[in-house]
Amino acid sequence: MILLVWQVGVPLAGISDFILPTPIAILERIAVDYRLILTNSLVTILETLTGFAIATVAGIALALAIFYSRVFERAVYPLLVALQTIPKVALAPLLVLYLGYGFAPKCFLALLLAFFPIIIATVVGLQGLDKAMVDLVRSMGANEWQTFFKIRLPAALPSIFGGLKVGISLAVIGAVIGEYVAAEHGLGYLQLQAGAQFDTTLSFAAMIVIAFIGIALFWAIDFCERRAVFQREPAK
Repeated sequence: MILLVWQVGVPLAGISDFILPTPIAILERIAVDYRLILTNSLVTILETLTGFAIATVAGIALALAIFYSRVFERAVYPLLVALQTIPKVALAPLLVLYLGYGFAPKCFLALLLAFFPIIIATVVGLQGLDKAMVDLVRSMGANEWQTFFKIRLPAALPSIFGGLKVGISLAVIGAVIGEYVAAEHGLGYLQLQAGAQFDTTLSFAAMIVIAFIGIALFWAIDFCERRAVFQREPAK
């Protein structure tokens, strides 16, 4: 409905494509420049997935350390909150200075944005298990490894996947922000080039593809969740 209003309303209002291109014009531009858009999309996807993969491994490992060590929790949690409050756009120029002009700063920005929600969701999931359940399995002779893999981890998986869904969306944003600051490839770089050339249609096309990448990666995490987590009927 929104797309129909957009498509019909823009010509009726006399708005030129320079100001607001119609959905059909944007799709036609994607079809015409699909090689250029695809090449830059692959760069953005690689930056996003690399940063997200590192954030997932490091975030879950750090969450386990926070969960099992109260001293570590008190030492690290304030640092994580402080890091999260720093605008990542302000960090981008420094990352370019320290990590160079290539792949690393975009990957690191994707990691930074995905890192915090994965940690928090994992810690909350691990802490949400009923203590009576843990005491029950321990009374039956289960050690901590068995308790973790049989009880704690399955109970925490819904929260962990929730953090992963948020993290993958933020990782896309982080990669694109890095491309805005310093890049020679990627959809963010393509948008900057389109803006410099006053090519609004190409800029919208890149933006639509960025959104599609975020949706596709989110659905991929959701697909994995449906295969890994027992699905309960939602209460409504």
